[in-house]
Amino acid sequence: MRPLILSTLILSTLALGLLLSACGEKPTRKTAETARPAPAGPSDTEKAAILATLPAPYNTADLKAGEKAWNKCRSCHTLIDGGIDMVGPNLHGVFGRKSGSKADYQYSEAMKNHGAVWDYATLDDYLTHPQSSVPGTKMGFMGLKDETERHNLIAYLKVETTPASK
Repeated sequence: MRPLILSTLILSTLALGLLLSACGEKPTRKTAETARPAPAGPSDTEKAAILATLPAPYNTADLKAGEKAWNKCRSCHTLIDGGIDMVGPNLHGVFGRKSGSKADYQYSEAMKNHGAVWDYATLDDYLTHPQSSVPGTKMGFMGLKDETERHNLIAYLKVETTPASK
């Protein structure tokens, strides 16, 4: 008689679990992409207009190729306004920001003491060879040796982080 009661109890528990799991949506885990809704970025027309204002050679960059290069960065960084810091800091607003100065991110001493202001030239140099550009940086990325790929990425970063009103 006991095996029958135990079997009934197990079946009832499984049935109840199935019923409850069918109610509503499955909860999603918060990630960099789901933590908050992504704000609408610039339209393709606005992106083209912003791109045209960039200094050479960035003004002729391929933004689609820059977005592809960004995939190498996105495992450690976010790009959207208000995005979270991950292994690396959120990069929204990086242009014009002093190295190692983003609030609430724990930079290496090397980056805090670097003293650069991020612009096209400093980003280009850093992304070419991070460890020799800022000795002691905790960024483990080996750099982008291909000049065109770097230019595409830097242009993409600038266009994606420039407010539409500018």
